[in-house]
Order: sequence, then C-alpha cells, then structure tokens
Amino acid sequence: MRISFYLDKGASLGPAAPCLTMDGASLSYADVVAHSNRVAHALAKAGARPGDKVAVLSANDPKAFASVFGIARAGAVWCPINPRNAPSENRQILADFDCTVLLFQQAFHELVETILPDLPALKMLVCLDGEAAGAPSLAEWLADMPDTPFPTPPDNDVAMLVGTGGTTGKPKGVLLTDDNLEAMSAIMLMAYPYRDRPVYLALPPLTHAAGVLTLPVLAKGGEIVIMPKPDLGVFLSLIPRHGVSHTFLPPTLIYALLAHPDLPRTDLSSLQCFWYGAAPIAPARLEEAIQRIGPVMAQFFGQTEAPMVCTTMAPADHFKPDGSIDKARLSAAGYPPPLLQLAILDGKDRPLPPGERGEIAIRGSLVMRGYYKDEAATAQTLRSGWLHTGDIGYLDADNMLYIVDRLKDMIISGGFNVYSVEVEQALLEHADVQDCAVFGLPDEKWGEMVCAVVQLRAGRNADTEALRTFVKARIGSVKTPKHVEIWPDLPRSKVGKVLKRDIRAELLAARSSSA
Repeated sequence: MRISFYLDKGASLGPAAPCLTMDGASLSYADVVAHSNRVAHALAKAGARPGDKVAVLSANDPKAFASVFGIARAGAVWCPINPRNAPSENRQILADFDCTVLLFQQAFHELVETILPDLPALKMLVCLDGEAAGAPSLAEWLADMPDTPFPTPPDNDVAMLVGTGGTTGKPKGVLLTDDNLEAMSAIMLMAYPYRDRPVYLALPPLTHAAGVLTLPVLAKGGEIVIMPKPDLGVFLSLIPRHGVSHTFLPPTLIYALLAHPDLPRTDLSSLQCFWYGAAPIAPARLEEAIQRIGPVMAQFFGQTEAPMVCTTMAPADHFKPDGSIDKARLSAAGYPPPLLQLAILDGKDRPLPPGERGEIAIRGSLVMRGYYKDEAATAQTLRSGWLHTGDIGYLDADNMLYIVDRLKDMIISGGFNVYSVEVEQALLEHADVQDCAVFGLPDEKWGEMVCAVVQLRAGRNADTEALRTFVKARIGSVKTPKHVEIWPDLPRSKVGKVLKRDIRAELLAARSSSA
C-alpha cells in the first residue's frame, strides 16, 4: 500500500467525512483526494519522476500534509524536513538526499533563501501559503491542474527518506518502504483499540512520528485534528471539543501535562488510546498518568529505522487481571508484535535467553531498506540479518521487553555498569523533579563519574545534596550521581528528547575553562 492508498481507503468509507481539521476548519476526504491528485499532476508537469525526492518544510498545516499524498501518488519519495532543525542540518539533508522539489511555508523563506545557493539539484520550489524566495504559491502552482485520478506509476517501493535525529552526529537518510509502513499500520491496528471512526489529535510535528501515526487512522476513515503549534492548554481543550480518541505525546510533555492546571477539569472520556514513546517514561509518572488521564495510556517502542512499533503495550497491558495497575510492568516497553521477530543479542550477535541483558535487535518487514548512499552504515546496522537498535534490554519469562539503556549512554564507573535510565527514573520519583538527564564524565578515580542535571517543578526548591540522598536510598551509592546540577530548563531535540550530548558538552567545557 502506498501512502496515498490509506487516504483512498478512508475516502471509500465516506468522501464527505472530515479528514484534516485545524482551527475549526476541515478538509473532507474528497477535498484531500482532489488536492493530492492536483499535486501529483503538477509534479509530473514539473518533470518529477517516480523515485525523485520531494521535500516538505512546514509546521503543522493541513495543505502541507495533504500534499504528501500527492507526492506518493506521483511515485515520488517524501522527504520530511523538520522546521526546528538547524539551517545547516536542513541544508545537509536536502543536499545529501538529492531532493529535486521543495514545498515550504512562507515563514521559512529566509532559511530557504540562505541555503538555496548550496542546493543546485533543486529544480522546483513551491511556497505553500504565499509567494516567497522566487517560488510560486501552491495555489498558483495548482491552478490549472486537474483533480482527476493520477495514473498509478510503476512501483517505486521507497515511500519516505527520513533523516535520523542528528542528536549523535550527522543525520543519516533512512529508506522506508511501502512494506515498512504497511507493517507498522497493520501492527497498530492489531495492537491498539480503534473503535468507530477514530479522531487523532496531532500536537507533535506531522513531519515526525505524528505523520505516520495518521495512516491507520485514515484507513479507518478517521479525522486528523492538527495543532499548528504546541500548547498544552489548547491540546486539552481540543480533546472534548472534537471527541479525540487517539493522541501521542513524548514523556517530557506528559510530565508537563500532569502539572497543567486545566487537566483536572478537562473531560477526557472520549480517549481510547493515549500513546507515549520516543524516550523512557518514569514509572511513577506513568502511574500518575493512568490515574489522572485514565486507563488509556499505551506505549510503543521503535526508531526511525523500524517505525514506531518494535514493541507494543496496549492500555489493557498496564493492568492485572483484577483491574489494578500492574506496577511491575510500568517500566516495561511492551510485547514484540506478531509481525516481527525480536531478540536480545550478545557481543557476537548470538541470541540470549530470557533475563539476560544485551542489544535489542529485530527483523521483519518493519525494518528499513537501509541508509541512503551509505553502504557501510547499512552493513553495520543490519549485520547478521538483524537490525541492531543500539538499545540494551532484556526479555522476561512472559516475553515482555524491558529497555535498560542506550549502549552509548551506559556509564562504567569504578568497574560497575551504571544504566543512566535507572538513575533518571530514581530522580523522577522525587516530588520536586520535573525532568533530568544522567550521563558520565571522565574521572581519574572512577573512570567515569555519574553526573545528573535536574529541572525542578515550578515553585520547588530541592537542593542537590537532598537529591543525592534520595537516589542513594533507592538504588545505592554506586549509582548515585557524584555531581548534580539544577538548571531552569533542559535542552531538548525537535521531538522532545533531552539532549544529553549538549548538556555533557557544556559541563565538559565548563570543566576545561576552570582547569
């Protein structure tokens, strides 16, 4: 199934039904189908061929996202470009991915004008909401284009070319195929509740996880409610207004949502599935979310190379048979779904038995084709027939996965392995802690010293020694941070992940300057 087929399936269930909604205005399924056909015709007229890379640089916007289905109809490859990337990163992505067409919002015209001289391969620019950078507006570009069905081009197979997060260096281009997205959608439809016509509320950018999360919703004829910018107060108000059934937030935003004054008085009864993922969540906060948001919390674990659902944890999986919260499972990542195989591998890529820790690896139709023009990285990541995730974990006797840490984030202090996630979860149990980051710094005595930077909840004033004492009482002195700092806020990536690399670099720089 191409990306456009999910839209067509939804349209077959009711072309007049709302498809994309923002600020109270909706595009029906018929509207989005017609728009996508016009975009496909316009791309073909501009010389775009099946397999060409078409980039979209936009904040959350219905016309921008509707254009993605036109890219798919033309047989081209969608390259989502996140507007929160640094200009240099977007320049690099557009160049390295060989993008020939760029659709962008007027708000980013200065960025486009800045990087355009370095992008000779770009043959066509279109401004989605006006005229800018010498580019025609979307309305002008589509003015004479028919909305008749675009002839289905030969199968290209590659649906998306997605940049990795870039938090660990130069982003790589992940080749995601139609089969990858079909496997993801099938797993989601099997694993999570989708009663009636779902209504999905998209706060995170549709250029990232929220974009592919829409595919199973569209296949069910559901509605996508789009937020143009993040605002948790607006987020809460939209749930009862639209009868939102499904949504997703990373843990950092869930923590902020739990502290929001509007949460206690918001009617959340329409929710069926409130996904969390993209980073580990503190079990204590997850329990609070279940109690205050409802028995609708649902997890997935995945990565760009295997989108979203390497494991799934449905709302019901958070509870014991008697209906009480299963607190032991709140630190789990879920079950491997039926359509892929998951194993824990040792250093020689041999599967380990339940209970033993090693690298999480998967194989199946969810796994990417490879990295674009990077055979060495592809061979390293897909060696021995497995996708090596770079995460450390173990499977319990019930085949439930527990993620211990990222390989690169494990700290070896005094000869002991210290998993940063375990320390972070201990800190997050403290009533004054909003968020935190734990990492290692070089140390002459310990080899690596466990360090923590903490963000406190508004109005709280815990001191660093009290936090160390709190952690020591829970996980022991070896894992207790030797150095703790309190910052007013923590740097985060465009998808809400705390940037440990940036924090660590800042502390290393401060250490060097004081030496």
